[in-house]
Amino acid sequence: MKTVKRMVVMLLLVGALFGGVVWYQQFVATMMQGFLASNANPPATVTALEVGHQRWQPQISAGVALRAIQGVELRAEVSGIVQTIHFVSGDEVKQGQLLLELNSAEEQAQLKALQASRQLAEINVQRDRQQFKINAISQSQLDAAESELKSRRAQEEKQQATILKKQIRAPFAGRLGITQVDVGQLLNPGEEIVSLQNRERLYVDFNVPQQYMREIHTGQQITLRSNVDVAQRVRGEVHAINATVNRATRNVRVEGVIDNHSGEWMPGMFVPLNINRGAPQQLLTLPQTAVSYNAYGSTLFVVKSAVEGELHPTAQQVFVETGLQRGDQVAILSGIEEGEQVVTSGQMKLKNGTPLIIDNRVSPANEMAPTPQER
Repeated sequence: MKTVKRMVVMLLLVGALFGGVVWYQQFVATMMQGFLASNANPPATVTALEVGHQRWQPQISAGVALRAIQGVELRAEVSGIVQTIHFVSGDEVKQGQLLLELNSAEEQAQLKALQASRQLAEINVQRDRQQFKINAISQSQLDAAESELKSRRAQEEKQQATILKKQIRAPFAGRLGITQVDVGQLLNPGEEIVSLQNRERLYVDFNVPQQYMREIHTGQQITLRSNVDVAQRVRGEVHAINATVNRATRNVRVEGVIDNHSGEWMPGMFVPLNINRGAPQQLLTLPQTAVSYNAYGSTLFVVKSAVEGELHPTAQQVFVETGLQRGDQVAILSGIEEGEQVVTSGQMKLKNGTPLIIDNRVSPANEMAPTPQER
C-alpha cells in the first residue's frame, strides 16, 4: 500500500514538473513574440529639411589654361660670345630695353673698313661728276662710279644691321623669365636666351558644346577662380569665338581675356572657369546628401506626418529627377513639391514606413558655394 502511495506521489511530482517546464517555455515564447513585435520597426533618428525654391543660374564650367597676350622666347639671331648681360632673371623690362650684348669687335672693325671704302667711293663720285661736266669722262664711267658708291653703302648698312643683331632688346614691355646664359658663353643662332611675357592681360582658352553656342557671345562675362585661394576670383569677357565646330568633339573654341594688372595670375596656370548661359531659374533645391543615386533611378525619403495611433512621422521613398548641381546643392526637377519635408541624412537605415525622430542639431552642408574650413 505504501509503495502505491509513493508511486502516485512521484507521478504527481513528475507531472507537475513537466507542466511547469511546458508553461515556462510557452511564457518565454509569448514574451519574446511581444518583444519582437514591439521592436519590429524602431524609430530612426534623421535630419530633415523643408523643400523650397532657390535662384539658379545655369553655367558652363571648364578647366582652362592661361596664356599671355604677348609672350616670346628671346633667341640669338647670330652667333657670338656673350659680352654683357644687362638684366637679372625675373626683371620687369620696358620695350626696347637693352638686355644682352654679344662681342662685336670683329664686326666693328669690318664696319670701319666698309665706312672707309664708302667714303672713298663718295670722293670718286664727286670727282667724276666734275670731270663729266667738262667732258673729261663718259657717262658710263660716271654711272660705274655711282653704282660702286651704292654698293659700298649697302655693304655698310648690312654690317650695321649685323652689329645691331649682337644687341638683344626687349620687343615689348613685360617680365623676364629665368636665364641660363652666362658672360663668356658662346651663343649659336636660334639658341634661347630668356623668356618674356606681357602679363597685364591674359588670354583664356576654353571649349563650349555646340548646343550652347546660341547662348555665348562676344563681350559676355566670364569668371575665373584660383585653385590656391578659392576666394580669389577675377572677371573677364569673351573676346572671340571660333568660326568652326571641332568635328571630333563637337565643341567650339572660345577665347576670353582678363585684366591682370595686379600680376596675381600667371601664364600657364590651370584654373576653373564659369560662364553664365541663359536666364536665371527658380528650382527646388536640396543638399546633395538627401538624394540616393541608384542604377534604377534617383530616390529620396519624404517625411509623412504621423496619423492617428502613430507616435512618430514616417518615411516614404519617392523617385525624383535631379538637375543642376552647385557646391553642396542639387536641383530637383520633379518627384516632390515645395513645402514637403525631406530626409537629408540617415537614409541608409530607412525603408517605407520607418518611424522618424528628426534631430537637426547637426545638419549636412547646404552651401551654394562652399569654402574650405580654416584649421
